[in-house]
Amino acid sequence: MTRTSEEGSPGAPDDASPASDVSDDASRGSGDERLAELFAFLRRRLTGEYEIDEFGFDPELNDRVLLELIRPVYRHWFRVETLGLENVPAESGALVVANHSGTLPVDALMMQVALHDEAHRAVRLLGADLVYQLPVLGHLSRKTGHTLACPEDADRLLRKGELVGVFPEGFKGVGKPFSQRYRLQRFGRGGFVASAIRAGVPIIPCAIVGAEEIYPKIGDLPVLARLLGLPYLPITPFFPWLGPLGLVPLPSKWLIEFGEPIRTDDYDPIDADDPMLVFNLTDQVRETIQHQLDVLRRRRGPAFQPLF
Repeated sequence: MTRTSEEGSPGAPDDASPASDVSDDASRGSGDERLAELFAFLRRRLTGEYEIDEFGFDPELNDRVLLELIRPVYRHWFRVETLGLENVPAESGALVVANHSGTLPVDALMMQVALHDEAHRAVRLLGADLVYQLPVLGHLSRKTGHTLACPEDADRLLRKGELVGVFPEGFKGVGKPFSQRYRLQRFGRGGFVASAIRAGVPIIPCAIVGAEEIYPKIGDLPVLARLLGLPYLPITPFFPWLGPLGLVPLPSKWLIEFGEPIRTDDYDPIDADDPMLVFNLTDQVRETIQHQLDVLRRRRGPAFQPLF
């Protein structure tokens, strides 16, 4: 016999579902916890109850705000896959050396997320002077753990047991034309190798595939770039033609591989002053990354794959 409205809805049990009650309570509890965490975070920021190190690194702001903003791009737009995470030391210092590309240095941010989320290490990236000449960008870079690409900062961080990241190609790599994609540019004078030797830490070669396709550089505006004080001003299939929309990166498929460590602890710190040794080791790192890139491109296949 069907119950009337006074007895309850048709077919409904006499008592409310316990599972529904538990689910609602859990949802409310989870929401309350997140709200409490947010208020606690804001209170610490307002009262100054948070720590930064001598380089300006703010781990809490980095983890809870800055990385959260770029994580969706990492996971859902570029769909980054990582390989060779077992080659990244769990605690001790190491120097991660990667190829650089993509017109804008988005690859540095993606590598930072990969190491933070997958290897559970905060990487201290070494940036060019230009980054720290820009007020907002320079300040945010310090907050996220980045610092100036100079031997003094690199040596101090490595001796403290930090994971340090460097892109030896610099602007030559990130600003090269699309026709030269995945061809490593010159690695400079090997200052990063000398820092690794002085600290006695391993060098982790890192290959990043996917960044070359996000802003295919087909031209340049050198006169305007010089007027703006920039190393280059790119022309892509969409920029500057589409204005701000041209700055949206294309959704290429990314792979990031951390190769086997190249040891430096067999050398004496004074060997860092031997230019021939530094040159040979620099060349070894460069050749290793180039080989990784060639293999990784074949493994990835097409640059653009279905998002879903």
